[in-house]
Amino acid sequence: MAAIARPRDGRMIGGVCAALARRFGTSATTMRVVFVASCLLPGPQFLLYLALWMLLPAEKPAAGAW
Repeated sequence: MAAIARPRDGRMIGGVCAALARRFGTSATTMRVVFVASCLLPGPQFLLYLALWMLLPAEKPAAGAW
C-alpha cells in the first residue's frame, strides 16, 4: 500500500480530495462532490479536512524537476 501524499497537480485548495481520490481510485471531482455533500450532514468534516491538510505530506517533486 502506497503512502498517501497531496499531489502537486490537480489541487483545488489543499490537495486532500485529490490525494484521497488517487488512493481510492476515483476521480478528484467525485471525491470533492462527496466531501461537499457530507458537509450538509452534521459532523466535523471541515475540521477533518483541515487536519488532513496539515498532516498529509506534500508529494515530492520528480527527480530532475525544478
